[in-house]
Amino acid sequence: MLTLLSAAIAPTLALMTFFYLKDEFNEEPISSVVRTFLYGAILVFPIMFIQYAFEEEGIGQMPFIRSFVLIGLLEEFFKWFVFLYTVYKYTKFHSVYDGIIYGVSVSLGFATVENLLYLIANGIEFAFARALFPVSSHALFGVIMGYYMGKAKFERRTKKMMITIFIALIIPAILHGAYDFILATITSNWLYILIPFMIGLWINGLRKVKLANQLKHDQLVYFPEKSFQKME
Repeated sequence: MLTLLSAAIAPTLALMTFFYLKDEFNEEPISSVVRTFLYGAILVFPIMFIQYAFEEEGIGQMPFIRSFVLIGLLEEFFKWFVFLYTVYKYTKFHSVYDGIIYGVSVSLGFATVENLLYLIANGIEFAFARALFPVSSHALFGVIMGYYMGKAKFERRTKKMMITIFIALIIPAILHGAYDFILATITSNWLYILIPFMIGLWINGLRKVKLANQLKHDQLVYFPEKSFQKME
């Protein structure tokens, strides 16, 4: 059991450390990051119950609806909702990158529990593939969500802020749905599609990381005595 638990948690720790250290300023308190992680972990259980209820009733089980609605939209909505009504409303952001850290944290909290339950049910031999694809994809969806939530936090115009918050939900939901739709509809040679998809996710995610750090860097260079919030 200890081996299985380690296999489930190790990719989470690696990814969380990677994105935390990518923050050139490291201003997020560890306690807040851990708390957000726990929020994400708790989300697994209500989501699994809803998905199980739909499956038992035979509702929305067509691959497209299941992938984009019952998995992609449902899971990303819950993560977005928790982010919006806990982190976004009550946490002080110093930069856009704060959003990325919290987005990754809530997503990896969810992914860790989901991964653990999957490995318990199916065996530790799936640990490497799970780390490479589902856990990594959750982290990257979190990067995108957090990036736009971070941008919204510093947006002065209410209309644009609301649009950016909506984008923080819809883009991860579509990408998450596409990921699951690939797995649900392609029975052979699925790696030939999934690997380029994951490479694209990583390129996009790292670009968001770079942009978020650049925003903070520009603020420090040109406005050294002003906070990021005042600059925006």
